[in-house]
Amino acid sequence: MATILDGKEAAKDIRRTVAEGVAVLKNAAGIVPGLAVVIVGEDPASVIYTRSKARAAKKCGMLDILRKLPEETTEAELLAVVAALNDDDRVHGILVQLPLPDAIDEERIVAAILPSKDADGFHPVNVGLLSLGQPASVPCTPRGILSLLDRHEIDVTGMEAVVLGRSNIVGKPMAALLTARNATVTICHSRTKDLAFHTRRADLLVSAMGRPEMITGEMVREGVVAVDVGINRREDGTLTGDLHYESVAAKAMAITPVPGGVGPMTIATLLGNVLELAQRSGGEG
Repeated sequence: MATILDGKEAAKDIRRTVAEGVAVLKNAAGIVPGLAVVIVGEDPASVIYTRSKARAAKKCGMLDILRKLPEETTEAELLAVVAALNDDDRVHGILVQLPLPDAIDEERIVAAILPSKDADGFHPVNVGLLSLGQPASVPCTPRGILSLLDRHEIDVTGMEAVVLGRSNIVGKPMAALLTARNATVTICHSRTKDLAFHTRRADLLVSAMGRPEMITGEMVREGVVAVDVGINRREDGTLTGDLHYESVAAKAMAITPVPGGVGPMTIATLLGNVLELAQRSGGEG
């Protein structure tokens, strides 16, 4: 029977640890970690995510700053907001909620955030540091996945790891982190030929393709560790991942549920990133 990799419980532990770290930093250095979250427009999912992030920061004792900008905000106006947050000593981590309106160049906005305040780990400098195995802000979802594996004492050393998806948010940084942990990594994507050939080789399968239940039990080996990053909505409104849960779980050694697996780890890891940025600003860590 597969071990359920419960992200809810793991995230609670991370938040508790972060809250303790925030209290220590306040008492020792008088520094209150600050997270600034910027959202442009009224996309319903983005509104929910940004509120959740700001609320989670506040619960951990951090300063939470939420900047809500109208849909018609120009790129120049958004750059000015980012510049002001860069200059704000109260802010240690900046997050601009993606996606942005089509008229705004996302890459230019991400690059405008100071690398030392990059809470998401998306800045080109941090991407480069991560690829070199140097200390950097790490994208929250991949880092959260590693934390979840560590919690269950799953050592990826020597594993055949297959990552489905090559996004800058999950796939690419996940591959870099697994490589640094001495896994042998294959990245698959929409142009991969014979996907099942690769997934059946995987000791560790991380799926972030956004295709509901596309990976079935027939496509995985016995004893696989299956991590499902996908969040897809069925016609009846319920959520499902990229994996067909029942058939994959029947063969897996461990598996993440959807919801309740990787999702809760992302915000918890964001809080950890902000705490680390604040510690560095005060000469710690």
